[in-house]
Amino acid sequence: MTFFAYHGTRPEERALGQRFTVDVALEADLHRAGVTDDISDTISYSRVYRVVREVVEGEPRNLLEAVAQAAASRLLSDFPLAQAVRVRVAKPGPPIKGAYTGEAAVQVRRARTP
Repeated sequence: MTFFAYHGTRPEERALGQRFTVDVALEADLHRAGVTDDISDTISYSRVYRVVREVVEGEPRNLLEAVAQAAASRLLSDFPLAQAVRVRVAKPGPPIKGAYTGEAAVQVRRARTP
């Protein structure tokens, strides 16, 4: 998923914004959905996208870690079927001095507590 948002610690990142990419993996028991072939027995990809979009395009945060944590918490809250979630947030071409052409990224994994 790709979004345009205003996260970062530098004033120019907050003022100009930049592109962010997000990958999400949800862990859930999907046996029932596999048997019934009914979308109501699984997690809707489009709903996951909407939740992540609301978080990433919402309140600006300083750190990628905070964006990933907020997305993971919201996904676990909104999707009771999910037992765990992995969220990777990347900032392509971060403002790093030198010839750095890669991306800055963090990944968090959060699970429900028993």
